[in-house]
Amino acid sequence: MFRPKVPTNPMPTGLVAPPAVVEPSAVVQHTPAPAPVAPAPARPTIQLTPGAVVALVGGGTAVVLVVGAVLVSMLLAVAVTGASLAICALVIRSLIASEGKHR
Repeated sequence: MFRPKVPTNPMPTGLVAPPAVVEPSAVVQHTPAPAPVAPAPARPTIQLTPGAVVALVGGGTAVVLVVGAVLVSMLLAVAVTGASLAICALVIRSLIASEGKHR
């Protein structure tokens, strides 16, 4: 009942012919000539003035400082949380140990 049944592959009876080869026929498509396309208007080049460069550098520096402050504050929050959990664990462990001595 619990023995697996292995299927047996029947042997081929007779000659087996190779599959027929089908050669693809050529397909010819006639496409109309594309209409002439007007050239895209030239984009104006961006010229940065010294004031704009200073503003970009100042903005980038501000972004880096803000992102850094956020990441440092998140790291500090995780560290404070871990320290407080460790102190709570020590206090609870001490209470449980002292309760066992009084009985």
